[in-house]
Amino acid sequence: MKRKIITINEEKCNGCGLCVSACEEGAIGLVNGKAKLLRDDYCDGLGNCLPACPTDAISFEEREAAAFDEAAVKRNMERQGKKMPPQGGCPGMQSKRIEHRAAAPESEAPGSAPSQLSQWPIQLKLVPPNAPYFENANLLVAADCTAFAYGNFHKNFIKGKITLIGCPKLDEVDYADKLTDILQHNNIKSITVVRMSVPCCGGIVAAVTDALHRSGKMIPWSIVTVDTDGTILD
Repeated sequence: MKRKIITINEEKCNGCGLCVSACEEGAIGLVNGKAKLLRDDYCDGLGNCLPACPTDAISFEEREAAAFDEAAVKRNMERQGKKMPPQGGCPGMQSKRIEHRAAAPESEAPGSAPSQLSQWPIQLKLVPPNAPYFENANLLVAADCTAFAYGNFHKNFIKGKITLIGCPKLDEVDYADKLTDILQHNNIKSITVVRMSVPCCGGIVAAVTDALHRSGKMIPWSIVTVDTDGTILD
């Protein structure tokens, strides 16, 4: 079958072994000092290993591969005297959609604002590019400070979108790589970039621009700039 599965760039791999520890299914091992995908059917395709890699050597590819075999993983874990990991791995990295029950206006407390977040995780470093919620999504790519600076961020930006956040100054990763994977492997309907007015936020705009060019897709996109006092700049 053809499916999304991890691939490891041996030239980038430094042999640290962090991905081996992150992969609870035992799909990755160190061979001759380099990380290697040992068996396709051990890889669940959720990408828990991606954020663990300090050199961005791991990414997704779509190719012919054996389907994930939970029974085979369980047998392998038992041979090693380990317990089968809980479904989805680390709860903080488990990909899921969030459904919100509509509340009647009179039932809401004065001044309350319901969450509009529709998926988890939201950090660009953690999100798996093959998560099902990306298909036919309107994407919000936001600098993480914007939600603190702009009071109505949930209502005006998050609502109806799949949200990705990050800080190009603090995160030592190339967001363009992850964004390219997302754009290439999913049908993204639109992209809204929300950045702060400070110069370092230009990095998140550059990453989206680079990813659009790499993907080769014509996707409508826009940029919104939030000033440090919370106002929207033209």
